[in-house]
Amino acid sequence: MPYQSSGGRRNNVQFGVGQTIWTGSPPPAIPERVLDGLPGFAAWLALLLCVVFAAIAPRVLLTIAVLLAFYVAIRFAIAGIANAIGLRRIREWELIDWCGYYNEHRDPGSVAWNAVRHIVIIPNYKEPLGVLAATLNNLAAQHEARERMIIVLAMEAAEAEAISKAEALQKQFAGRFHQLFYTVHPRGLPGEMQCKSANQAWAARWVKRRLVDEMGYDMDHLVVTTMDADTLWHRSYFHALSALFALNPERYLHFWQSPIRYHSNIWEINPLMRIVNAYSTAFELAYLSATWWTPLPMSSYSLSLRLLDGAGYWDGDVIADEWHMYIKSFFARNAEVRLERIFLPFLAQATTGDNLWDAIRNRYLQTLRHAWGSKEVGFTVAKMLEHPELPIKRTGRLLMRVSHDIFLAGAGWVILTIGVQLPLLFHPEIASELFSAGFNPITLMLQISFPIVFVLGIIFWYQDVVSRPARTRPQTLIERILVLLSFPLLPILTLIFVAIPTLQAQTRLMIGAPLQFRVTKKV
Repeated sequence: MPYQSSGGRRNNVQFGVGQTIWTGSPPPAIPERVLDGLPGFAAWLALLLCVVFAAIAPRVLLTIAVLLAFYVAIRFAIAGIANAIGLRRIREWELIDWCGYYNEHRDPGSVAWNAVRHIVIIPNYKEPLGVLAATLNNLAAQHEARERMIIVLAMEAAEAEAISKAEALQKQFAGRFHQLFYTVHPRGLPGEMQCKSANQAWAARWVKRRLVDEMGYDMDHLVVTTMDADTLWHRSYFHALSALFALNPERYLHFWQSPIRYHSNIWEINPLMRIVNAYSTAFELAYLSATWWTPLPMSSYSLSLRLLDGAGYWDGDVIADEWHMYIKSFFARNAEVRLERIFLPFLAQATTGDNLWDAIRNRYLQTLRHAWGSKEVGFTVAKMLEHPELPIKRTGRLLMRVSHDIFLAGAGWVILTIGVQLPLLFHPEIASELFSAGFNPITLMLQISFPIVFVLGIIFWYQDVVSRPARTRPQTLIERILVLLSFPLLPILTLIFVAIPTLQAQTRLMIGAPLQFRVTKKV
């Protein structure tokens, strides 16, 4: 089936066995399955080649696997440096007076400070009322929330209590925001699936009509922030966003992103899971801090309504909405879109469950959903083919950024594990060569790689520990034991929570098996 990009882009949703609805303009020649299946094809090809090379050229395979391991170790080291830079910037940014910053840097091209308004969209489905109330309390505590902030509770018609819940929150928070609306996203719209992307697109279009078309707000002064229902923003995030948006001459070509910390319920999740979240937190901050890396939006982020409207809003059949919206905007605005960092971290909830097995299952399903972002490799390639006039240096850099972690977690993991083990299994004599006396570059790289990863792993864990909120209850002996066990179990945890769900998602994309959007239990 053909791959289209919105305006367009393909819209395919399964409503039943063999029933698919297609909309959009005539398709280009490359089938969607080919583009979506690139990461899965690479992973299975890597597995096949590992088996073949383990038999006929084991030393070549082992060398490739060790070189990849060395690259991963160097990447860990660079991420450690970037993470330290990010932590320093967070401390610096928390001391900034953003009104004073604006007054110091404003020029004739700046938007007036009091003109900026924030539209905050909160897509949610079956979220507990207490979670939404805590989220709104956090937003109400933001700078000038009553004067600047327009809240949109993006509810789903599929939830029976959606309207009553929204109306209860409207009553509870009356007068604490500039405006507080709610929308109800209908079920079963053509070309859509029930997902965050479709819900927030419905809400954004509705609020644009209400504010701009009906009430006369200036679109050029409106900033849209979309967020997870459990996101707790830093107390200065919207204060900083107002200043950065108003001062930036390219404000309609930017996304804004803060680092994420999975700390909202850190003391409620199983200790074995905390180390996995610590690595996620460290690498997200590293990506934002490294000036040599192209950052992409994650979870909760902001952009101008002008950019959102011009790019055609979120697509209604996308699970990885953050990357997809960025890529879509990037090509809609001639490869000029950039992401700007705001070093004021927000808190998010980590997945949990009623017991350890339930928590493992929920974390696995969350990674599986996130790994569905592997589709964005194909989407980026399709957009590059659609816009050959754009500079290949810019579009190629975006493709490399989108592809890097996706291929590393799939095909790269296969090479790292199978590529090291099979040659030694098929040819035991190679092991004795590696550990014999004399210089051996493969052994040297292994001796360098493992200590780097081990030491940086401890550093990432420590950096996460010192930034966690105060404990809500004393640490038990069992908890201490599980924390200690999490270090030697990290390879197994990575296998379960990163590698296997990523390979499953990429394989499903390759064979065309759809994924049902699930809301992950966190509270």
